[in-house]
Amino acid sequence: MHGVTSADHAPATHAAHAPGALLDEIERYYDAVPRAAARVEDFGPLSLFVREGEGWPYYARPALSHDGPAATAGDVRRVLDRQRELGLPEAFEWVAEHDPLLRAAVEEAGLVVHEHPLLVLGPEDEPNSDGGPADGVTVRVLAAGDPALAAAVAVPHLAFGEPGTGVGNAGPEELTALAMELASNGTVERTAGQISSGRTVVAAAVQDGAALCAGQHNPVGPVTEVAGVGTLPTARRRGLGLAVTAALVAHARANGVRTVFLSAADEDVARIYRRAGFRPFATALIAEPAEPAGPGAPTAEATGAAEAASDTAGPSPA
Repeated sequence: MHGVTSADHAPATHAAHAPGALLDEIERYYDAVPRAAARVEDFGPLSLFVREGEGWPYYARPALSHDGPAATAGDVRRVLDRQRELGLPEAFEWVAEHDPLLRAAVEEAGLVVHEHPLLVLGPEDEPNSDGGPADGVTVRVLAAGDPALAAAVAVPHLAFGEPGTGVGNAGPEELTALAMELASNGTVERTAGQISSGRTVVAAAVQDGAALCAGQHNPVGPVTEVAGVGTLPTARRRGLGLAVTAALVAHARANGVRTVFLSAADEDVARIYRRAGFRPFATALIAEPAEPAGPGAPTAEATGAAEAASDTAGPSPA
């Protein structure tokens, strides 16, 4: 990782003005995170991450060390052919400001691109304190054996299932059922292993033993991403997402992380994170087919909730 420079600290009020050094640091982070659980297949200007072992599949993204011509639609099609061969989602993820030419190539190859605001707390940015959680709710970082872990793994799935910031339908009954399912299929155990190894930190807002909101951060050296923050739809509008985010940021900063970033599902969610002190920085892009490859086929957008219980996660619904 590079040393801290004045470019890291420059204010960024618009994505186009994202400081290059900080953008490169985040790009290195994006490249590093999947490598702990995936092999990398080289496609010149693109890298395909192929998960090894249990867990949700990864995606393709720009090759970190590539310094030749930008990816073409032909390069994208070669990766798509390989993803189909392996039975993987046809998915690409990247930061628009770092690789501005890739969007045209993936769209020419037939994919649809989704935009998500990317926000950052840089080395000299201070998080905001915006009050605590509601009465009767405690926010804490969970150990691997915490009895609330199963619900904490489950709640972002329900949140992604009903995106937005308004109060929804899924409640305690759905949470209990899904927590039991994820405990029985090994998902909770895998998350516990990631917590024990230090790859993932999970925080939750807990009431009466159940996690009403949860999220994670996934540190790599001095950089981490807050991801998969989701609130039980019936428990929204109580400040829980903001409280969980604040707990994750506090844990990261207390453990030597200097740059914390996240991608939000949309601008409504981004406004919540701005209240926590995050500032607009860039645009995270996800490309996938307009229609799933087949019945029940996962898409990049749809796997966000499942990834929230894994070691990386998609845009947070809050």
